[in-house]
Amino acid sequence: MNSTQTPSRSPDARTLRADVESFYHLTHGEHVGKACQGTACFAARHLNPACWAEAMQNNPRVYCLGECFAAPAKGQTHPRPPVKITSRQGVVLGRLANGNARTIEAYVQQGGYTALAKALESSPEAVLAAVEKSGLRGRGGAGFPTGRKWRSVAGQPEKVRYVVANADEGDAGAYIDRYLMEDDPHSLIEGMILAAYAVGAAKGYIYLRSEYPLSGKVLRQALADAGAAGWLGPKVGGTDFAFDLEVYAGHGSYVCGEETSLLRSIEGNRPEVMARPPYPTESGLWGKPTLLNNVETLVNVPWIVNHGGEAYGELGFSKSRGTKVLSLNSLFNRPGLYEVEFGVTVRHIVEELGGGLRGGGTLKGVIIGGPIIGMIPPHLLDTPLGFEELAAIGAGVGHGGVVAFDEHTSIPDLVEHVFSFGAYESCGKCTPCRSGSGRIEELFANAIAGDATKADLQECRDLVVALKLTSLCGHGTGLARFAESILRYYPTEIEPCFK
Repeated sequence: MNSTQTPSRSPDARTLRADVESFYHLTHGEHVGKACQGTACFAARHLNPACWAEAMQNNPRVYCLGECFAAPAKGQTHPRPPVKITSRQGVVLGRLANGNARTIEAYVQQGGYTALAKALESSPEAVLAAVEKSGLRGRGGAGFPTGRKWRSVAGQPEKVRYVVANADEGDAGAYIDRYLMEDDPHSLIEGMILAAYAVGAAKGYIYLRSEYPLSGKVLRQALADAGAAGWLGPKVGGTDFAFDLEVYAGHGSYVCGEETSLLRSIEGNRPEVMARPPYPTESGLWGKPTLLNNVETLVNVPWIVNHGGEAYGELGFSKSRGTKVLSLNSLFNRPGLYEVEFGVTVRHIVEELGGGLRGGGTLKGVIIGGPIIGMIPPHLLDTPLGFEELAAIGAGVGHGGVVAFDEHTSIPDLVEHVFSFGAYESCGKCTPCRSGSGRIEELFANAIAGDATKADLQECRDLVVALKLTSLCGHGTGLARFAESILRYYPTEIEPCFK
């Protein structure tokens, strides 16, 4: 529900609100001071067993606090992570690497809002064309061409349109969006205004996960400052273009990172995943055409407008253009945020950027953009970082959180952990995800206890196929991709557990 709306006191409205609230795991602030049991913390649990034991006692569970560089994490009190740019251009992390641009004065001093001023002197079509030429693809996981999505919204006959930033960053190992919002909030705001100008939207929302309270505080101040400077409101930059933007705080549900669930959450409805088509670009927020991109995607846009789509397209390789921010977890010798060009190998990320594993640990595998995505085994580390290239081995770019696993993690334990997470966070709308994920968790728990058969393993395989083919959204299909990679690359660790 929009914070400016007054809830009805009728019994039906109260019942509906209770039904909506029952969907979520956490009330606002309930995660504060709690230990995290996300996958990055699971991978590093041997570094602080007491913290992990505390995390496992949390009810409701706390997943992913955006401190995977210090996992296993508790609270949000760790120093800022190191930031390093290894691409030819610091498109996304340039200001973070030079010291943050949290205030509007610092942002403007570093060239902020020049892209918006340039765009307002041109046309929406010019912005659309630049984004299309850039080859920018969604950085939230799907990798869909950004320009095509924008063009779809701009071309709708309905004139009421919305722009929404997906800041519900909950993937294990990912803390990219958190630090962009906390240390460079105006880059997101400028990117959203440019998007709104390009597609003809007058209203926007930043859907912020509840586990990022400082991000919310910083963003709200930045919005107030942008408004006072004339970059938001009825006459953006002194023109006739009007755009208002507000922060909407989530309630602690991983599945709200899925676009249809997220939009229903903003509407105040029970945020179950919806079947598509229609897609949000046609019928999204309150039934109107809606452009939804994640934070990092939008932060790329000011650079593209300033330098041109062609210049951006010169970065990267193959069908993966530009740069990608990666966040490395605490098992690496050098955890932190890294901006790379697409095309570097996974081995380069693990060994050169991350410096290998702490304590000389032996790499068992790495997940990029997980946990609901394929595992990359050591013998495939020379695979380039690219959307199609990683998909070809059953993995993916995902959101960019890089979680390494060493000899302290058994593969059956990892499978049980991921499917426990999957079952807990399922919206419950489709049967394969609602029931299948919990059943796989149960079967692997039995296998770890020495009480599983070959028939149980076959049941797991069948459930994975069902998840892949019949799930409504990426939550179920992502769990299937993870399981497929495990069954494909780690049979010698899985099969002996099912006797």
